[in-house]
Amino acid sequence: MLVPMKDILLHAQKEGYAVVAANCNNEDTVRACIEAAEEQRSAIILNIGYGANSMQYDHRLGRLVGEHFEEVPKLMVFFGRICEKLAEDASIPVAINLDHGASFEHAIWAIRAGYTSIMIDRSMLPFEQNIAEVKELVKIAHAVNVSVEAELGHVGWGAQYEKDGTSHLTDPTEARQYVAQTGCDALAVAIGSAHGEYSGTPYIDFDRLKEIRNNVTVPLVLHGGSGTGKENLRRAAKEGICKVNIGTDLYKAGAKAWNDANCTFAGNGYQMIKEGYKRCLISYMEILGSCNRY
Repeated sequence: MLVPMKDILLHAQKEGYAVVAANCNNEDTVRACIEAAEEQRSAIILNIGYGANSMQYDHRLGRLVGEHFEEVPKLMVFFGRICEKLAEDASIPVAINLDHGASFEHAIWAIRAGYTSIMIDRSMLPFEQNIAEVKELVKIAHAVNVSVEAELGHVGWGAQYEKDGTSHLTDPTEARQYVAQTGCDALAVAIGSAHGEYSGTPYIDFDRLKEIRNNVTVPLVLHGGSGTGKENLRRAAKEGICKVNIGTDLYKAGAKAWNDANCTFAGNGYQMIKEGYKRCLISYMEILGSCNRY
């Protein structure tokens, strides 16, 4: 069943577990997500990203810019329709989330395309501007029962973890003001995780997580779950994180399954990729405690 992401996260928050937000880039990965979720009786969040992290803020234009920026709406609608149909037919709760929404226009197109959540990433902007832009989209999204995730602090890249792992972390006091003023339904926090593969050993600041949890009431989100470590993620799910984004490890598992099978026929290869992705996803569901919740 297709539901707003807020419904999934509030259930996870109440019961003390976290849900996987799995990066999806084609129909096979969406089907793998829903199959895994139905088998494990877990909710699932389909994370559809169009690259705010790879874009730059142009102060002259007053918006983010990047390669293929203008092509995003067409991709969003086309893929959104596929996700929407598969989600509606599922026997467990499924949310479709725009990951790292790069612009006001992209957020509106995601809503039109059937997404039930939009992640508004304004983490590169000054605090007050971040609040203003998120608040505007919260008002619009809530009018049509679409959830909003926002980010305070900035989750960087594992490839430059020495710098990104300790800079731009979420300030717990600012988090209270941010959530109150934006009205967002979920808050992505920077507590030491990073996107992509790590160049060092990830350190999660659980003391900071506890402070943030004590300052806000909305569900918290951890970006950069791949490679962060089973124990770190298991503990994070118990201590306030309700959604964990996983991408790199799922794609790596799919590629490894293809290579291990030594596929010579493309059709079989696609199935192997799907199965490898799915097995990895199930392992994260088990770590985060989302199995047998529905």
